[in-house]
Amino acid sequence: MRPHSRILLVLSLVATVLLPIAGPAVAGDDRHGPPGGGSPDAVLAWNGTATAAAVACGFTPDGNPVYESRLYAMTHIAIHDALNAIRPVYSGYAYSPDHSQPDASAQAAVAAAAAGVLKPGLQEIDPACSTTLVQQAYDSSLAAIPDGPAKVAGIAVGVAAAAAIIEKRGTDLKVGAPLTQDEQGGFQQGTKPGEWRFTPDRPFAFLPNWGKVPPFTAGIEQFAPRGPYDLDSRAYARDLNEVKNLGGDGVTTPSARTPDQTEIALFWVNSAPLQWNAVARDVTVDRHSRMGLWDTARLFAVLNMALADGYIASWATKFLDPGTRLFWRPVTAIRLADQDGNRFTVADPTWTPLVTTPPIPDYDSGHAVAGAVAAAVLAQFFGDRTRFSVCSVSLPTAGNSCIDPTRGTPTVVHDFRSFSQAATENGLSRIYVGFHFRKAVTDGLRHGGLIGRQAATTLLRPVGR
Repeated sequence: MRPHSRILLVLSLVATVLLPIAGPAVAGDDRHGPPGGGSPDAVLAWNGTATAAAVACGFTPDGNPVYESRLYAMTHIAIHDALNAIRPVYSGYAYSPDHSQPDASAQAAVAAAAAGVLKPGLQEIDPACSTTLVQQAYDSSLAAIPDGPAKVAGIAVGVAAAAAIIEKRGTDLKVGAPLTQDEQGGFQQGTKPGEWRFTPDRPFAFLPNWGKVPPFTAGIEQFAPRGPYDLDSRAYARDLNEVKNLGGDGVTTPSARTPDQTEIALFWVNSAPLQWNAVARDVTVDRHSRMGLWDTARLFAVLNMALADGYIASWATKFLDPGTRLFWRPVTAIRLADQDGNRFTVADPTWTPLVTTPPIPDYDSGHAVAGAVAAAVLAQFFGDRTRFSVCSVSLPTAGNSCIDPTRGTPTVVHDFRSFSQAATENGLSRIYVGFHFRKAVTDGLRHGGLIGRQAATTLLRPVGR
């Protein structure tokens, strides 16, 4: 994203996240309501703050969705754990003290937990990243809470919850390092047909060890997909010819892609964690009366843990699994199709995708995995047949009023009848943009759906069940 567009997106998000947070100031005000009661506004506001801070630091919309997903997961785990240390409605993940703090301020706990993860988490990723936005949101949140023992206790609970998840996940970036690896750094490109090698204009591998990072959800290894088609199969030729025909840039390479398919390709091209968290916020607001503070905290914790797990699992499939690792991208496969041994494919040495291919192997599609993960989690909370709209942050490319609501340029909005419909379109976009074979997309959708459903049904269960 161009720097000017990134600034506009940050400003539009900040305008929302720095508003005073509505709802009860202390847990005592809402503890007589139903379990999980209290306004969800604090969780929604801090989700917006997290995404705005990630944009400001350049991790999103087109930066590093892998680190982005982990940061959101840790932030929302801390929020969830802090609330359930005040009143145990759901089980904790990293912080479960022996004694609850029923008189602590829930709003103060949420703010301290979120800021306590975001400030060090942003600078862990990039020491030059400014945390001013987070500090402003924190100061605004605390200013709305009356001073007193409840506020002090809430801050202490939030600080402890943040420290617990930071300690639990503190080695992730070290385990998953390096961020990029080229040949000088020891990464060996493939040389045989079907083997991945660096993509044009990207002479390195991105996070090749991220699949070694422990997942947030136990047991997702069982969902690993089986692998791409054999190069000499008709199915492989069908997939190659499809992306060859539909995924070209339309300038250097002719494309049979329709205008609607081009819009889909570019609509979903940016960060999946950013896009799906926005969907979750919008759907939660639409169902405000059904979602209390504790319930909303669990939703966003589970959603973002599952998204982070989707990237861990997909990267393990791409780089580490002996049966699936390091399968070449369409841009390489099409240019070298005369070497694949398949009589149904024809090489095009100048074939160019609509958008520059990311520096990671084809199989499976991490973007498809992430979309299916999010759709599965949201379906568990709201039902799959939920109608909603998604506003693209990548279209139009200039004057986007999703980025800057004060601009007059129309937004590009897609309406959906279900979460699974949106996940499918999100996955297909990777064929239309020229990034993936269909097998990587369809297997990614299945992979992500299994991860999301397991996360939603096993993580942070109600206390006593």
